[in-house]
Amino acid sequence: MKKIAHVTAMLLATSAVTPVMAQTAAAPQESGDVSSADIVVTGLKASLQNSAQIKKNTMEIVDSITADDIGKLPDPNVAETLTRVPGVQAYRFGGEAASPVGNGSGLTIRGLTGQTGSRVDGRAYFTAGSREFNVEGASPGMVAGLDVYKNPSADHIEGAIGGLVNIRTRKPFDFKDMAVSAAVGGRYNGLGKKLTPEYFGMVSKRWDVGDGGELGVLVAGSYSQSFNRGDNTPSVGGTQFRRAIRGDSAEYAANVGTGLNLNSAYVGRSDVTYLADVNPTTVAAADRQNLLSSVGVQNNIAQEDYKRTRKGLSAAVQWAPNPDLQFTVEGNYNDYLYHQNYRFLNAVDSRYAQGLTTEAFTIDEMLANRNANGGSNDLLSGQHITGGTFLNSTFTSTGGDEHRRYKTYVIAGNVKWQATDRLEAKFDFSYVKADQYQDNRSVTLTSAAGLGWNITRDLGTPQNVAISGPDLASPSSWVFNNYANGTNQVWDDSGIAAALDLKYDFENSFLKDIKVGGRYATQKDQYNNYSFAGKNLTTNGAVLAANQSNAIPVTSMTDLVVGSPTNFMNGDAGYRGGYLVFSPDAVLGDNVTGRFPLAGIQSEDALTENILNRRYFSEKTYAGYAVADFGFLDDRIKGNAGVRVVKTDTFVRAMITQPGTANIIPNASSSSYTDVLPSFNLTGYITPDTLVRFGYGKGITRPDLGALNPTLVFDVNSGNGSIGNPNLRPQKADSFDLSLEHYFSPVNYVSAGLFYKKIDGFFSGISSCQTVAGAPTPITNVNCTGNQYFLTQTVNAEKGTAKGVELAAQTFFDYDFMPDFLHHFGVVSSFTYVETKNPLTLNGQRVNTMQPLTSKYAYSVAGLYEDKTISARIVYTWRSKAVLFGVATNPIDGRYIRSFGLLDASLNFKLPHNFSLSLTASNLTNQAADRFVGEPGLATGIERQHFVNGRNFGATLRYSFGS
Repeated sequence: MKKIAHVTAMLLATSAVTPVMAQTAAAPQESGDVSSADIVVTGLKASLQNSAQIKKNTMEIVDSITADDIGKLPDPNVAETLTRVPGVQAYRFGGEAASPVGNGSGLTIRGLTGQTGSRVDGRAYFTAGSREFNVEGASPGMVAGLDVYKNPSADHIEGAIGGLVNIRTRKPFDFKDMAVSAAVGGRYNGLGKKLTPEYFGMVSKRWDVGDGGELGVLVAGSYSQSFNRGDNTPSVGGTQFRRAIRGDSAEYAANVGTGLNLNSAYVGRSDVTYLADVNPTTVAAADRQNLLSSVGVQNNIAQEDYKRTRKGLSAAVQWAPNPDLQFTVEGNYNDYLYHQNYRFLNAVDSRYAQGLTTEAFTIDEMLANRNANGGSNDLLSGQHITGGTFLNSTFTSTGGDEHRRYKTYVIAGNVKWQATDRLEAKFDFSYVKADQYQDNRSVTLTSAAGLGWNITRDLGTPQNVAISGPDLASPSSWVFNNYANGTNQVWDDSGIAAALDLKYDFENSFLKDIKVGGRYATQKDQYNNYSFAGKNLTTNGAVLAANQSNAIPVTSMTDLVVGSPTNFMNGDAGYRGGYLVFSPDAVLGDNVTGRFPLAGIQSEDALTENILNRRYFSEKTYAGYAVADFGFLDDRIKGNAGVRVVKTDTFVRAMITQPGTANIIPNASSSSYTDVLPSFNLTGYITPDTLVRFGYGKGITRPDLGALNPTLVFDVNSGNGSIGNPNLRPQKADSFDLSLEHYFSPVNYVSAGLFYKKIDGFFSGISSCQTVAGAPTPITNVNCTGNQYFLTQTVNAEKGTAKGVELAAQTFFDYDFMPDFLHHFGVVSSFTYVETKNPLTLNGQRVNTMQPLTSKYAYSVAGLYEDKTISARIVYTWRSKAVLFGVATNPIDGRYIRSFGLLDASLNFKLPHNFSLSLTASNLTNQAADRFVGEPGLATGIERQHFVNGRNFGATLRYSFGS
């Protein structure tokens, strides 16, 4: 309750941007249908008024954001803009709202991760290899607005129990005549000290072509780069149990040259301790209080450069031969390149620690293994290492480069025909092409034979590290070790869709209109993998010998190495960097292949495919819907009711090793299922300005494409394995919404909403004994008998929930009783509480886990100012702790994100002759999503990875003409 009081006291915030309740062209509503032309606004207050009125009149639960001006979304990253919407959260990685795994932006809607749908102008839109579009890669300048549908009705394309994100683009008929917009700007990262460019341009024109009606053409393009540096300290999890043996103890002396074979140089030293491995269960319970854990102690030095390039291109032609008929042909292209250079210094701490310091810290069976044995929750260790100097330690360093490129484009056409005064028809056709590749390669150096370093550690946030010994920036301290292209994969996707929608209006009836429609769609995905590892950079191509007799010293090829930056974490972590790594640029092309001919590295244009990883996916969907809009009591009660029926046919193919042979053969499977998805929305007007909403909808989220892969992997030695499940069915959710809204004026309102999602079919890995036809009898089989294998398979096993509260308020202080100067100020705020439960069996225990990347509490508060010349906003967004990728089997192995807040600001000046200047500042608090050992509820407070990304500053000069 204390946390709730804290966040509610902050007011509740949606964003520094304009929340607008709007409908898309693909799913119009009688009372909330808003064309793009309706939401082209250029002032903060005008935008807020527009948002409030559309929110008031819409029939669905929808929050939206519109660009402040043409080519001017409020944030340089679309995912960051979405976090201003109540109930939406996005992960922060590499200085921006982005996913650390490159898919879906870590975006959650109402607590559900990876269960959102993506649309562009109401059409399905996806990133190659996924059902979602990786919205972090969207080009902000090309976005006219964003809609977040939290409980979509039956006329929306199915596929997301979390919610739908719709990106609206511009059309020539959005403008009255000629419209021109151009912008040039740049962004500067304070940590990396680099400036990157941003450009945008758009031209739109409408013509009256006489008897031919009206014609419009629009062309727009966008190019932007952003640079962020990420300094971080990855560390280790796990229990890391140790037993301290002091150098002046009898036990230490007894183990010199025998037993533990301890170093004789430290005999008799009271300041040196050897940290021996220990199994606490072999130690008497009364003695476990003195056992140590070194979890989180051995961290590494990691420096990463994140360069993101976004390109967008949009073109549209609209022709209206008469007021009742309109044709549109359009295309949108999005190109996103995530490019990362990384430089890692990885320590191998010795077990000899000088000046060891500890603190009381309890690891019990619940933290270690969820008390898997049951009974009492016994103590395992009672102390935690907090610092010391680890004597004669060694290092490796890694230099690498990752290129991950996403290209998606859609070509579409539609026809809108007002057949009669009451009958409207729409036909839409689209083709989506999506490609993605990921190429991540690196070279590791090893410290030269006979060298050692003393590493002094002092745990904190961040951990403070000092290193003494040979010069880590000297080539003589290093030898080459190995090369790997550990992630080299390609996705090739495509899809088509055709939809017909009909709407019939009634006159003088409680039934306002009926909408019916049908849709046919496909998606195909081809995946290929070319990854490899273990290419030894030695004189004979063999593994580096223990005495390094086959080593190639770095001194022989110094042009291949570079020094790391020397301002690591701005000096806040003690050690400032400067160590040598293989140059990230030098791993590109066939440079490593040419310089190390004995390593056996293939040319990058002739890599051998990993055939067993190849897979193919093809899906067809057939959908039909009917929705009726109604109103009673002079429309004091309004709503709609509908149902969507969709049939899904899926074909998947994997490559497997034929049991009993070495042959690789295809394994294909088909499945088909039908879902019935009803929806109901009701709005009651207590007064014209006070209303209550209720919404119900049934939705689905289909399994990820890779989850349907019919693969089969088994180990004859252990008898264990895994098997794919092409028969996975969608997760289903019954979603309920209840909200209360009051509007004080056309601009100012408050709202409160409750939501509850009852989810069926959560995916869960189930292990069972199965017979594998043709496979030999397992050599060792602990879990099964005879010739059966213990196979793990993902199934629709569990039921869960997502529930919460969303509060929002916005106001300009333009009330009559307030001084005139306050009329220029405003506040937009929101607060979200969300609780998710996904039951899993972890280490034999039933655990109600929370969804990854989801904070239970989140709020945002924005302060606004606007007059005829200046507009400004400052936004603070805060979120509580969250699980990182998912709850670990053992909590001590898990990672959670600490609570943190971000402060962003912008200042805009209107200049003469249609020019304007925008100044922005992001992450003024210089905070990041630091990771800690454990999970919420079993939090340790021990930092596992600290991040520093620096602050970002931007300036953009914009010219706009026309409307």
